[in-house]
Amino acid sequence: MTRILPAYLRYLSAALLVMLSTGVYAQKQTKLTDPEIASVAVTANQIDIDFAQIAIEKSKNTEILNFAKTMANDHKAVIDQAVALVTRLKVSPQVNDLSKKLLSDAEKTKAMLKRTKASNFDKVYIDNEVAYHKAVIGAVETVLVPQSANAELKGLLEKVLPALRTHLAHAEMVQQKLPK
Repeated sequence: MTRILPAYLRYLSAALLVMLSTGVYAQKQTKLTDPEIASVAVTANQIDIDFAQIAIEKSKNTEILNFAKTMANDHKAVIDQAVALVTRLKVSPQVNDLSKKLLSDAEKTKAMLKRTKASNFDKVYIDNEVAYHKAVIGAVETVLVPQSANAELKGLLEKVLPALRTHLAHAEMVQQKLPK
């Protein structure tokens, strides 16, 4: 089972990345509006907070716990910035097919993380974080930023990209430290 889960996670993240970064999503859906982009951004950040909370509850590994706490804090800060922006712009985030798909996939991943045995949890969690951050970075770069009409929303998304890349590098570093 240990060998199947990382492949499963790679498949899910690859599917998400392909759906978001290629034209597959765009072919099925019209261009996202700024309220829909705001919803996707908030949803993606909340999902990683939820993953982090599971890690905080399940892991005993200091590196994993520190990483999870960083994810929870940093992604909460991004949500706060997004909420402040949409409040100032008097725009309500609008649920859409992409945010619904993210939530649906996240529920499956959360269930999988919750049922993962303690002996495998740290590796499964950090493998998911690496894959998730790659997928989110791809989505921000190829879907959310290019489709943002509002300069402030686009600016916020562009401002968040370096932090996402730092999260990915941090996750990859923790991943390398864990036993294979």
